[in-house]
Amino acid sequence: MTTEFNENKFNDLFAKVLADVGGAIGLLMAYMGDQAGVYKALEESGPSTHEALAEKLGMNERYLREWLSSNAAAGYVDYDAEKDIFSISPEQAALFSHEGEPTCMQGFFQAVVSQYETIDEAIDVFKTGRGRAWGEHSSCCFCGTDRFFRPGYAANLVENWIPSLEGVEAKLKTGGKIADIGCGQGSSTMLMAESYPESTVYGYDFHAPSIEIARNRAKEAGLENIEFHVVTAKDFPGDNYDFVCIFDALHDMGDPVGAASHIKKCLNDDGTFMVVEPIAGDSLGENLNLLSSIFYGFSTTICVPTSKAQEVGLSLGAQAGQNKISEVLNQAGFSQVKRATETPTNMVLEARV
Repeated sequence: MTTEFNENKFNDLFAKVLADVGGAIGLLMAYMGDQAGVYKALEESGPSTHEALAEKLGMNERYLREWLSSNAAAGYVDYDAEKDIFSISPEQAALFSHEGEPTCMQGFFQAVVSQYETIDEAIDVFKTGRGRAWGEHSSCCFCGTDRFFRPGYAANLVENWIPSLEGVEAKLKTGGKIADIGCGQGSSTMLMAESYPESTVYGYDFHAPSIEIARNRAKEAGLENIEFHVVTAKDFPGDNYDFVCIFDALHDMGDPVGAASHIKKCLNDDGTFMVVEPIAGDSLGENLNLLSSIFYGFSTTICVPTSKAQEVGLSLGAQAGQNKISEVLNQAGFSQVKRATETPTNMVLEARV
C-alpha cells in the first residue's frame, strides 16, 4: 500500500528539521562560548567590537568574529550593523551567562554535547542492545547533568518540594536523618545540609569519581553535618532514616524495586520517601511534546543503557510516568504513593508505608 506524497507536509517537516539543525549548531556554539567565557565577558564589557572583546579575552579575533556572527544570526547575542558592535541583552545573559540561576541553560547544553562526545559507543550500544554503565560516559556527562539539575533543585527543593510533604519540613528543621540516594556530585545533598543544619545528611552513589567531587565540595563549603559514601542504592548502610530521597535517578536503576525495598527497611516507621522524576504522562500518546522528545532522547543514550548494565535491568526510562513509578513503589511495600507537587520538568512523589 502506498500513500500519496504530500508536498505541504514535506515542506512543514523540512522547515522543522532545518530549524533543528540550526538549534544543534547554536547549542554547540553556545557551549563553546560558555567554556571560553565569551558570554560573561560580553555582559561585563557592554556593547563591544569583536576586536575589543578578543583583546579582553586573549582570543583570536577572527575566530571570535565568526562565533559572534553565528550567535547574532541565531538571536543569541545582538548586533548593531551600523556600528559593527555586539552586545548581550539581560534576557540572553540569563539563558547563556548566569551560572547557577534557574534560567541558565548551559548545563543542559553540556549534557547534550557529552552525548556527541562518545557517539560511537552510543551507536554500538543502540545496535547491539548491550548495557552501558554510568561510568562509561564522558566526564562531561556527569558535570553537565549536575550543572543542569542544580539550579532547579536550588529553586525548588527547600522552598517547594520538601514543604509539600506531610510533616517532613518540621522534622528536618529540628534535626532528622536524611539519605540522598544516587546523589551524584552532591548538589542536592549539600543543599539539604545547608538548609537543615540540625539534621545529618548522607549522600550515597555508586559512581566513585562523583562522590570524590561531592566530598571536596562539602569540605570547601565547611559543612560538618554531611557524609558521602560510594555504595549502591540496594546496599547503602544505616537505619532509622527520617527522610530518604532520590532525584531523577530511580528510573536509571537496574532494580528500582529492590532499591525501594531496601529504602523501606531503612526508614523510621513514620519516615518519608520522596521520589523526584522527570514529568511525564503514562503513555506515549500523552508525551508527544518537545520536552518528552528531549527526555526520550537522553533515555535512549543514558537512562535505559545504564539500567540494562545493572542486575535485573528493568529499564524504566526517563518517561516512565507516575503510574509505572507508583507500581514500582507499591511492589517495594509502599502502600501510599501520591503526587505531592510538580514543576514544568519534574513530578514529586511522596511514598509512605
